[in-house]
Amino acid sequence: MTPVLHGSATVLRPATADDAPTLAAILAEPEVARWWPNYDVQRVRDELLGAADTVVFVVEVDGQVVGSIQYVEEPSPDYRHASIDVFLHPDWHGKGLGTDAVRTLARYLVHDKGHHRLAIDPSAANERAIRTYERVGFRRVGVMRSYERDGQGQWQDGLLMDMLARDLH
Repeated sequence: MTPVLHGSATVLRPATADDAPTLAAILAEPEVARWWPNYDVQRVRDELLGAADTVVFVVEVDGQVVGSIQYVEEPSPDYRHASIDVFLHPDWHGKGLGTDAVRTLARYLVHDKGHHRLAIDPSAANERAIRTYERVGFRRVGVMRSYERDGQGQWQDGLLMDMLARDLH
């Protein structure tokens, strides 16, 4: 059973199908859609909430859903690690909530799930996200050229970042 995680300013609770319309509305915000393009309620249900290997949380502040954070685990003992993705409504940007949510999930993945290494892969152009991840302890590994498509179908570079358990701030 996936637990509810408590950060300093955020609560991460397991997402449910009832959260799909709220998450789709957040993903439709232009500042979010720039990095997470072309999501509607059905795609949220199918790809975010419906992925068998992905654990999805909503990020709450004072009981209000302000975004989502998720992880995927690599189960092979020789490659064991977890990868994280996150988005927040733009009204909540710049308040330290992304940092708190990522740190909260990272602590869970390291201390409770036993991962020694975490990865995250923002767009290479998403400096705000990159700074957030660096505050938690992630380091830049390298640019993945033509890594993902943007909302217009053009290939964009991604930045691979990782963090070892000892780097967690």
